[in-house]
Amino acid sequence: MSNLDEGKVYFAKIIKGIAGFYYCIILDECERKGQIFSCKAKGIFRNIGMKPLVGDNVDFEITDTKDLEGNVVKIHKRKNALIRPAVANIDKVVLVLAVESPSPAFYYLDKYLINMSNAGIRVDICWNKTDLNEAKAIEYAKVYENAGFKNIMASTKTEGGLDNLREALKGEVSVLAGASGVGKSSITNILAPKANMDTNTVSRKIERGRHTTRHSELFMIDNDTFVFDTPGFTSVESPTFDKEELRFHFHEFDKYEGKCRFAGCVHINEPECAVKKALEITSISRIRYQSYKKMYEELSERRKY
Repeated sequence: MSNLDEGKVYFAKIIKGIAGFYYCIILDECERKGQIFSCKAKGIFRNIGMKPLVGDNVDFEITDTKDLEGNVVKIHKRKNALIRPAVANIDKVVLVLAVESPSPAFYYLDKYLINMSNAGIRVDICWNKTDLNEAKAIEYAKVYENAGFKNIMASTKTEGGLDNLREALKGEVSVLAGASGVGKSSITNILAPKANMDTNTVSRKIERGRHTTRHSELFMIDNDTFVFDTPGFTSVESPTFDKEELRFHFHEFDKYEGKCRFAGCVHINEPECAVKKALEITSISRIRYQSYKKMYEELSERRKY
C-alpha cells in the first residue's frame, strides 16, 4: 500500500478531536478498515462556520501513509448533535450514575433527562457500583422504571451486569454520560479495551494534546456498535420550553392527566390534584416530584425577565 494510497479518499468516523486534530477510523470495506488516521480539517469548514464533531461521518484524504495522517475533506449530514458534550450522530444516551461514591444528584439527573426528552433523544440509565449497595440500586431503578426509562444494573468491580449493558448498546451509537467519578471510563475500558489501547497509541504522536482537559472520545466495540466516553458534567442547563409544558416530560404523571379537579392542572398549588394524591400514597416518587417542583419554579422565575 505505502505511498500509493496518498491522495486516496476514505469514508470514516471521527472518534476523537483534540488540539485541532481529528482521529478518523476507516469504515470502508477494504484492507485499511479499522485503521485510525490523525487528520486536520480543511479550511473550507472554518470558512462556512462548521467544526467537525466527534461522531461525525466524514471523507478524509490520506496525506501520509507512514505516519497515518490526512485531511478531512467532507462532513456528511448529521442525524443530530449535542452541544454539551459536543458529539454528533447518536442513537441514544446511556446515563451512568453511581449508587454511592458519589451519591446520585437527582435534580441534575432529572434535568438531563428532560433536556434529552425535549431533544427527542432516547435515554437508558445505568446504575454502577451496585456492589456498594444493591438495595439502594433496586430502589432507584424502580423510581426511574416508573418514569418510563430502561434501567441497567452494573458493577465495574465485579463486572456484574455488563453483559446486559453490552446487549443494550448493540447495533447503536451511544453516549455514556454522567458526573465525574461514576465509572464511565472504567465501563468503556471493560467494553472496548483494544479500542482504548489503539487510540492511546495514536495520541502519543501529538504531544501537544497530552495535557488537554478531558474530551469526548468514541470507541468501536464491534462493527455496528460505538460508544462515546464523555467528560463528566457538573451542571445542566434548564429546559428551554414554557413551565406549562414541563409536566408532559414527567411520564409517571401521564396516567393522572385529566383526573385533576381543574383542566390544565400543573400539579403545584391546585386543590384536588390527582398527581399530589398519588404522591401522598407513594405511587409517584417524592424524589421525582421535588425535581419537578424545583424545575417549575425555575421556569417561572425565568419568565419574569
